[in-house]
Amino acid sequence: MAGQLSLCELCQLYLLDEQDSTLHLSHEYTPQTNSGALAIALQPQAVPPLLRYVLEQGRSLYLAELDDRLHDTGFLPGNEQPWHSLLCIALPGHLHKVQGVLVCASARSIDPAGLEEALGALGTLVLAQLPLLKHAPRTSTRFAVPGAGYFGMIGSSAAMQRTWRLIGKVLDNNFTVLLGGETGTGKELVARAIHEHGARRNRAFVVQNCAAVPDNLLESELFGFRKGAFTGADRDRRGLFDLADGGTLLLDEVGDLALPLQAKLLRVLQDGEIRPLGCNDSHRVDVRILAATHHDLAALVAAGRFREDLYYRLAQFPIELPPLRERDGDIVQLARHFAQSTCQRLGRAPLQWSPAAIEQLCTYAFPGNVRELKALVERAVLLCEGDVLLAGHFALHPGRHTPGRKSLRERMDQIERNLLLTALRENDGNKSRVARELELPRRTLLYRMARLNIDLAQRAS
Repeated sequence: MAGQLSLCELCQLYLLDEQDSTLHLSHEYTPQTNSGALAIALQPQAVPPLLRYVLEQGRSLYLAELDDRLHDTGFLPGNEQPWHSLLCIALPGHLHKVQGVLVCASARSIDPAGLEEALGALGTLVLAQLPLLKHAPRTSTRFAVPGAGYFGMIGSSAAMQRTWRLIGKVLDNNFTVLLGGETGTGKELVARAIHEHGARRNRAFVVQNCAAVPDNLLESELFGFRKGAFTGADRDRRGLFDLADGGTLLLDEVGDLALPLQAKLLRVLQDGEIRPLGCNDSHRVDVRILAATHHDLAALVAAGRFREDLYYRLAQFPIELPPLRERDGDIVQLARHFAQSTCQRLGRAPLQWSPAAIEQLCTYAFPGNVRELKALVERAVLLCEGDVLLAGHFALHPGRHTPGRKSLRERMDQIERNLLLTALRENDGNKSRVARELELPRRTLLYRMARLNIDLAQRAS
């Protein structure tokens, strides 16, 4: 009915589940399907900023022109023509608390006049009939509401706890953050966490990989241009700084910026002003800049390849992300999470883990860090034809196991610690059952747990 009333090509109804504080897609309408719901299996994810804004502010949102560089529209399904306009309507329930969001999207322009009131009343009526909706088919798309522990990141190691403490100190201020660390450690994930849990969370989050665009194109991409600025500039174009105005801009791989662009970036950091190509005048922008790189910028400064003044501006608050090999105990947690997510995406039952597979992962160096672990686990799930992941599904190269910096005793302790944590988790912390399963005297198990610094709090995380 909402789709027919609004004449939109897409209508979605999202409901807030108060029991587990998640937002889920309850029903979806398109003219092609004209159905109550679509069965879509997606892994849990953060609430998209647009929907979160409606939930938190308790007010509707209308966007006349959608721009996928500015707005996160990943929750909208694909369409033959790009989505042009969007109307998100807050649906109040008991005690006027927002309990749902009605989304209408169209490839054409939407006239919100009159629609918001009519559709809002229809949505409120639907909320009043929630008991009947429980018997209707429901999609499995769920968005985890922000604020649930450690910024949505997985792990319980001391290295990650230090990282979380640093993230917490820069959420509600405009400090420029420089994210360092090896490739695959999750720098963009941390940048998104800083934005989505910070003061600018209801504004745009824009990402630009500085190494992915040639220098002559990157300047126009960042600062924009005016018509006639160069051959082919047949119209004015806003740059990423303008699109991120009021929000956050992540400059990924900032160490690959050319020196001339470094000077222009320094001006933005110092004065908060940009000048598009082909324009004589500068204008101010309010953008929080986050930078990420796997390079050692201090070494680049010493080599004359990076401006020293820009380095100190970017490194106002540096956060160095730990490599996976230094995150004791996190490998198993991350591997289980990736396996579960992959199984959900493929629509298959959850898989068990063999001790040999866990041991192989725990003794591997992971030069590609979390990104490599994710790819290995996803491949293993695809290769697994039974219900148990085996060491053969991973086929890791012995020459790339944990570096020689760790002694044999340290490596064995790490393997034993992860195996005990896994056994405790699978037996809900019952130490007697774990001792029987591992064929150990209970006193020996308690001694090993104490020596390896294992407690039930770690097991539950």
